[in-house]
Amino acid sequence: MPKKVDHEARRQEISEALWRIAGTRGLDGASLRDVAAEAGISLGRLQHYFRTKDEMLLFALRHINRLAADRIRARIESLNEEPTPREVLRACLSGMLPLDDKSRIGLLVGAAYFARAVHDEALRAEAENGIPQLRAFFADQLRLAADRGELPPERATEDEAMLLISMADGLATYVLLGVHDPSTALRLLDLQLANLFGAERVAEGATTPSDCGADADADAESAPGEGKVSPSAAGDLPVSAAERA
Repeated sequence: MPKKVDHEARRQEISEALWRIAGTRGLDGASLRDVAAEAGISLGRLQHYFRTKDEMLLFALRHINRLAADRIRARIESLNEEPTPREVLRACLSGMLPLDDKSRIGLLVGAAYFARAVHDEALRAEAENGIPQLRAFFADQLRLAADRGELPPERATEDEAMLLISMADGLATYVLLGVHDPSTALRLLDLQLANLFGAERVAEGATTPSDCGADADADAESAPGEGKVSPSAAGDLPVSAAERA
């Protein structure tokens, strides 16, 4: 009998070849032939799974988003039995920053995808659809924090949620460009959360990338009540929450 091929696994292997190219020399000039060579397969075999570069990029982006979402969920679940909305937001926002090789490559793949999406309406829809989900998830956490008395009610809005997303996007870009190092990006993130929530201000240099749950990342790879946030809330995290992680 012919050997049964796991097509999903093969697509993921091709995606990982694409990520390796993204992490070493970028994707601007990378062709399907380049990715096939990196994956150790023929161009014809690659085209059996992906007909175009855009199709391959979209699959790679969705796959890396799922892995990033898993890491963020693991961070949330590792916090406390009942993490606060602020802790949930910090886990999500720090997960959107390029703090290690995996998250850096994810952002590079995303950047290549978004650069093409600017001029392609079909590709752009994928990015547009993810943002409202993430904004709504963050806004729900802000409203829960207001219900718990941890945030002024007038700050629990979708506009504030969008400001948090925009801040994480900007910090991620600056880390990639070398304007900030990861520790500085985390300190600025914590400063914004302190400005929003009020207490627990962070001293300069007090935050390091390891504070974001590196142990939880390793665990993820190896494998409620009224007014409270249960770890199960991480299950509601949209994949788009990790689109740049």
